[in-house]
Amino acid sequence: MPPEPKKIERVQTGVRIEKRVLKVLKAVAEKHDIGLGDLIEGIVLHSFEGRPPFGEDTLAFIQQMRLAYGLDLTAEEG
Repeated sequence: MPPEPKKIERVQTGVRIEKRVLKVLKAVAEKHDIGLGDLIEGIVLHSFEGRPPFGEDTLAFIQQMRLAYGLDLTAEEG
């Protein structure tokens, strides 16, 4: 018998985020055919576990989107 699924309760939130970062995140979510909230949730959960959230293909796509949207910010500046 499979285990019972965990209860997940999601809430609506207003989060301020840099415009170009948001554009890249939306592009990545679209590439993976998921919602923006699901993408952010996945990134955070991977980070909490010390695991990289993206594979090589997605990282290459992110680099293309960073160039396309002029996203030159780094983690040190964020």
